[in-house]
Amino acid sequence: MLGAGGARLVQGLRAGTQAWLWGARGRSLALVHAARGLHAANWQPSAGRGPRGRPLSLSAAAVVNSAPRPLQPYLRLMRLDKPIGTWLLYLPCTWSIGLAADPGCLPDWYMLSLFGTGAVLMRGAGCTINDMWDQDYDKKVTRTASRPIAAGDISTFQSFVFLGGQLTLALGILLCLNYYSIALGAASLLLVITYPLMKRITYWPQLALGLTFNWGALLGWSAVKGSCDPSVCLPLYFSGIMWTLIYDTIYAHQDKKDDALIGLKSTALRFREDTKKWLSGFSVSMLGALSLVGVNSGQTAPYYAALAAVGAHLTHQIYTLDIHRPEDCWEKFTSNRTIGLIIFVGIVLGNLWKAKETDKTKKNIENRIEN
Repeated sequence: MLGAGGARLVQGLRAGTQAWLWGARGRSLALVHAARGLHAANWQPSAGRGPRGRPLSLSAAAVVNSAPRPLQPYLRLMRLDKPIGTWLLYLPCTWSIGLAADPGCLPDWYMLSLFGTGAVLMRGAGCTINDMWDQDYDKKVTRTASRPIAAGDISTFQSFVFLGGQLTLALGILLCLNYYSIALGAASLLLVITYPLMKRITYWPQLALGLTFNWGALLGWSAVKGSCDPSVCLPLYFSGIMWTLIYDTIYAHQDKKDDALIGLKSTALRFREDTKKWLSGFSVSMLGALSLVGVNSGQTAPYYAALAAVGAHLTHQIYTLDIHRPEDCWEKFTSNRTIGLIIFVGIVLGNLWKAKETDKTKKNIENRIEN
């Protein structure tokens, strides 16, 4: 039986759904009705404040905190309160889908939305696997001790069942693609499962993460074209791996003291005070690979302008990085979403520019023939 608050929540959502169907005016009513239901069920209001007395916010963390309490541990297990990881998984997919578009055309929005949904599910599944493997270690690290499994909010069995649900939904997304892409996508599951173990046996777990997180650079192209073009997909995949080595090494510096105490390994512990030198090398490799992608895919001026902007961003990021301040490491880590978006915008604009250059070339040929 639903309590009084739960009943009001259901009534509010039902009324909101009906209002949504009435059109633009109805959509405003939908928000009002749904908000009333949520307010009655969960909120403890104060003047000008949001759920449980917090200031109103549209951040991912605020949305998770506003969810029904029984759901919150599962949403945190998926890291929905920290969407940066989903962005970093999704963006290489967008690069590949954008590059696969025909000259003068925008990327396939259906594929972008499909891969976006898949990124949320697979990032959630990856985090669930990671926390299942690492629950004993997470309890010993200050930053991770509050994760749902480590904190005892979710049992190992519950997380296993939840993992099965996420993978089932992700499989449904994968089955929407062509057979080549289905096989290619399924092949990544081994990487997803084994990555969390790498920090126990090698100082290069960030490399394993790069191999895993950038699989979409291969999959996006094949989903659009039916197969991979090695001349484009392989350097794109390599550039993504270099990018992951940059941002996840920065991320790993947050936990290096705890990792050293409990016996976990990372590139942060491997590079130590030489971190900036290594990051500079990875940046040069990333930009070199992206330049090769541009040449092999016939990219145009906007794409290379985007690469210049990425180079400037990486230079500033590495030059100003303070590896001994966890808050600065987190700030630099999250700024990598901007890098991924710059590359995507450069690909889209460069592809649209191709059509202009193609038309100009055709006109020149026609003029020569006429003359």
